[in-house]
Amino acid sequence: MKKNLLSVLCAVMCASLVACGGRGAKKADAATAEPAAVPAYTVVEQPQVDLADFPQDAEGYYVIFDGKTFAGWRGYGKERMPSRWTIDEGAIKFNGTGGGEAQTGDGGDVIFAHKFRNFELEVEWKVSKGGNSGIFYLAQEVTTERDGAVRYEPIYISCPEYQVLDNANHPDAKLGVDGNRQSASLYDMIPAVPQNQKPYGEWNKAKIMVYKGTVVHGQNDVNVLEYHLWTPQWTDMLQNSKFSERKWPLAFALLDNCGGAEHEGYIGFQDHGDDVWFRNIRVKVLD
Repeated sequence: MKKNLLSVLCAVMCASLVACGGRGAKKADAATAEPAAVPAYTVVEQPQVDLADFPQDAEGYYVIFDGKTFAGWRGYGKERMPSRWTIDEGAIKFNGTGGGEAQTGDGGDVIFAHKFRNFELEVEWKVSKGGNSGIFYLAQEVTTERDGAVRYEPIYISCPEYQVLDNANHPDAKLGVDGNRQSASLYDMIPAVPQNQKPYGEWNKAKIMVYKGTVVHGQNDVNVLEYHLWTPQWTDMLQNSKFSERKWPLAFALLDNCGGAEHEGYIGFQDHGDDVWFRNIRVKVLD
């Protein structure tokens, strides 16, 4: 009986070790598995507005929002401005319902319908309490086909995002790494330092400079971060973000070469379901 019992115990222990080894092997296989294939996609090209139709100020900036009309602006993947975007006391306002990202009826992200390559963008923004939004640049309009239907992919999978956020009251401010989801950060990649945001309800000044791959974010007249597109360092940052090749192959492919072959794209604002305002929007072309 003792021999039989020992034999049974040995058998059970061996089986357990094999099972543990099997689970470990599966984890290792998953960790080293090849990324999923990038789905077929199309970059949609639509007519662009002529910057010559917009006034230039004394400093050489094109004023791309006159405070009265949506001339030059339209919804991402649309031919018109969604109705949840309105003009409020000289500012472009998104009227949120708290429904989350692009979940608010006739909303969605919006773009200025001209592609920029080397440029300097200045815009003032403010958010409601707990508000979340973003400023996109070098954006493309991208579609894929799923279940027999052609659909627009979200704008943020093709371009960098300058985070717009109420740091004090939105939970995203505490996520990410070292504050890289706070205001003026390169979303989920580089934190804005110093973090000099003004509270919700007050106007903040954003500045984005893109010149031959060098990008600088400014907030309230202070440069808060710098990075370099289309470099090994850029690829490494993507691989360590939510847009990595393993987590999101399409986003990685588009962002790794953001701006496409011409390294140019749209400027846009995000519908994240919260009230947000943008005003004094101007762009200087640097090439």
